Amino acid sequence: MKGSGSCPQPLIESVEANPAQGMTHWQVASTWQGGTHSRAQVDSFAIGGTSVPRRFSIDIDEPFELGGGNAHANPQEYLLAALNACMIVGYAALCALQGIALQKLEITTEGDIDLRGFFGLDPAVAAGYRELRSQVVITGDGTEEQFQKIHQMVLATSPNFYNITRAVRVMPELTVG
Repeated sequence: MKGSGSCPQPLIESVEANPAQGMTHWQVASTWQGGTHSRAQVDSFAIGGTSVPRRFSIDIDEPFELGGGNAHANPQEYLLAALNACMIVGYAALCALQGIALQKLEITTEGDIDLRGFFGLDPAVAAGYRELRSQVVITGDGTEEQFQKIHQMVLATSPNFYNITRAVRVMPELTVG
């Protein structure tokens, strides 16, 4: 979909014919930069067993009010941005597959975190979001019925929507040394 906004139809057909071609692997290594600043490094991803080099770094910080340097977006802002971006990919790809030209696509997601949970002050208070609210605004040459169908498909197929709305097993391992 690079640059053109078109759907990778050959990739979809390849994965349909050979499911192993659709297996992807993602890795991000994060390092502390001092204070509340960290840097996440992306060096590659794998698709169909083939490693594809990619080099990106993502800096993360906290606002002054949360003890940070306010130099970069914080983890919550990246989390919400990643959810929105993943869903935008889904809307764009599904519209392209159906020949619908998009004119506007915006997603705003918001939620509340009670710092008593984050600080461990009250075990009855969740450490994270209890709910997220998203508003999707989409316009193009599709019908309302088409956009409703695409909306439902995005909610059913977006990896980040899935990851946030369902419990994902996380297996942390600590190495001290």
